[in-house]
Amino acid sequence: MTEIDLEAENKAIAKEYKELLRISYQTLSEDDKKLIRKAFDVAVDAHKDQRRKSGEAYIFHPIAVAKIVASEIGLGATSIAAALMHDVVEDTDITVEDIERMFNPKIAKIVDGLTKMAKVKTDQEISMQAENFRKMLLTLNDDVRVILIKIADRLHNMQTMESMVDYKQAKIASETLYIYAPLAHRLGLYNIKTQLEDLGLKYTEPAVYNDIVSKMKESKEEQQAYIKSIADVLKKSLDEEGIEYTMKGRPKSVYSIRRKMLAQGVTFDEVYDKFALRIIYKSDDPHEEKFLAWKIYSIVTDHYRPSPSRLRDWISSPKSTGYEALHITVMGPKGRWVEIQVRSERMDEIAEKGYAAHYKYKQGTTEENSLDVWLNQLKEALENAETNAVDFVEDFKLNLYSKEIYVFTPKGEIKSLPKGATTLDFAFSIHSEIGVKTRGTRVNGKLVPLNHVLNSGDQVEIITSANQKPTAHWLDYVTTARAKNKIKNVLNESTKKIAEEGKEILTRKLRHLKVTLNEQTVNELVNYFKLQTSLDLFYRAGLGTIDNQKLKDFAAQKSNTLVNFFKKTIKRSPSAHPEHIHKEEISKNYDLLVFGAEQDKLDYKLSTCCNPIPGDDVFGFVTINEGIKVHRKDCPNAISLQSNFAYRIIQAKWIDSSQEEFKATLKITGMDTLGLTNELTKVISNQMNVNIQSISLSGEAGLFNGQVTVIVQNNVILKKLMDNIKKIDGVDKVIRVNNS
Repeated sequence: MTEIDLEAENKAIAKEYKELLRISYQTLSEDDKKLIRKAFDVAVDAHKDQRRKSGEAYIFHPIAVAKIVASEIGLGATSIAAALMHDVVEDTDITVEDIERMFNPKIAKIVDGLTKMAKVKTDQEISMQAENFRKMLLTLNDDVRVILIKIADRLHNMQTMESMVDYKQAKIASETLYIYAPLAHRLGLYNIKTQLEDLGLKYTEPAVYNDIVSKMKESKEEQQAYIKSIADVLKKSLDEEGIEYTMKGRPKSVYSIRRKMLAQGVTFDEVYDKFALRIIYKSDDPHEEKFLAWKIYSIVTDHYRPSPSRLRDWISSPKSTGYEALHITVMGPKGRWVEIQVRSERMDEIAEKGYAAHYKYKQGTTEENSLDVWLNQLKEALENAETNAVDFVEDFKLNLYSKEIYVFTPKGEIKSLPKGATTLDFAFSIHSEIGVKTRGTRVNGKLVPLNHVLNSGDQVEIITSANQKPTAHWLDYVTTARAKNKIKNVLNESTKKIAEEGKEILTRKLRHLKVTLNEQTVNELVNYFKLQTSLDLFYRAGLGTIDNQKLKDFAAQKSNTLVNFFKKTIKRSPSAHPEHIHKEEISKNYDLLVFGAEQDKLDYKLSTCCNPIPGDDVFGFVTINEGIKVHRKDCPNAISLQSNFAYRIIQAKWIDSSQEEFKATLKITGMDTLGLTNELTKVISNQMNVNIQSISLSGEAGLFNGQVTVIVQNNVILKKLMDNIKKIDGVDKVIRVNNS
């Protein structure tokens, strides 16, 4: 390197140093400047022969880290000096003792902490597990400034990674996303967190990052126009109230858009709130500050409907990082969600600087003093950190209304439902007829099952079909009384239809056996088959569960009057009461216990602590030595078992074995004629008591192959279905195959 180059470099170093003093967030005294100058001289001398991979003098890195510490984090002289010397002990002959002798124990301790952290990270395993890393942070560092400087160091490394090889870039970026970004968030350094996340994404998924950045540029004008339309409405009202404020549209970070796309399974265009609107108001009187925030809230909600569950009041109870703000999510024009953040100038500074702004606003405290208080709060935040490094503060859905949730229709109308309600409950809450015809549901643009539990703030869309009919399973999918009653009514109607068919079938069969179906015969049949009501009898006849042989036995017994007479005399069997027999309902004989969502039949024992009986609400508990033990849901041990051994609990319920459902797979072959698929699905869906679970159809060179899995109650219904399919024009064979 030539003399001139060195001279230019020295000038650049001097310029950076002056810039460092100029941009310091804290007001630096003469003593502070002397301390920083001394640290700067030590660092320049220590690193004089070192260069970075890019070829520039190494000293530019410590100065850049010190600038981040001074302006973006806003720390004072002690931290700036330590940042300048953060690599000195690691890379040169200077020791921690030397620094303590030249400066003071505080700076020496911070530099020592930074050196230890650098040593823990070995080259073989750059990405350490987040939890271990956090524990290390807590044990190593009594002084939180070590962590803050380390974050600044990481930010500068991320900003200057271009000259590194790909695999190192990806490793360091992954570690940043996993450890440093969540850490910066918990320390209240939101700007730094955003930069770390965006840079992390840039190096871990460059194509995705560049794609989102280019799309953001394309949609920037449209987004800004949208935000401006809202801002113009609010400005008028805020000005009328005489509030001093600044308002700015803030684009969401690339990383947060990416996270939303993944979490909701949507494309870039379907992420609506890519911009937030921030209102920063002036408040000279501390007593007025909170009042003004709620006044602005009132103005905003006069114009736009808020989502109650998405209101975040961090003014009344600030985060452990000291963050204060009011976040309101409102339904803007075109049915889009918009986040509006309300902060005073003081709160805005705290949001940007975290700890540093805190102590600026607390009169009579020194940096050291307020550090202790802040450190305690942070220790708490770090110790309570979740095991994975997910950004839990933003993802945490605060439900302000524990008893009720508020959800939105696609047009932005608000509906309230009890907590725990599902998408099917929502459908019935709009209208019973919509509920009954519900074919599918979308939440926040994504298809979800009918039993998907809703959260406050969800936007729900119902997809209906004229052919849709409720099934008995729907009763398990809903929680509201309104939905349950309507489903029961519809099921009862279809039950009555089956019973009517059953009555005709029974009349026909008995006529063959020379028995007339009158009131007396119905009573005798109900008793003979050990049923409760006449509807039970006709319903089972309609389903085909009444055995022909048993019917013949009944007829034979009835015709043998002598035997009948003796039977009646010797044994008066308790018969069903006539008034019960004519009840218009299906009685349930709970005689079979099934487990899990698939309703599997497993071996079990009834527990002695609560002695469940058929029909009780129960759950299964997988024991270590005794298999599955069944407990009542109100068993004294239930809460203890469910909270301590949730992973060993399985759902269980009693069902009527005569109404149990089975899975059957049919293989269909034939000629591939026009409209065959349509005809096939029509035949299956039109037959009562048959539900399609899966269907796969394919045609090749004029031949048609199909496989349909259906849910039926017995083989009589299945045979009837197979016969109906065979009648379809073009179908050659219908055979039942073993379920694989």
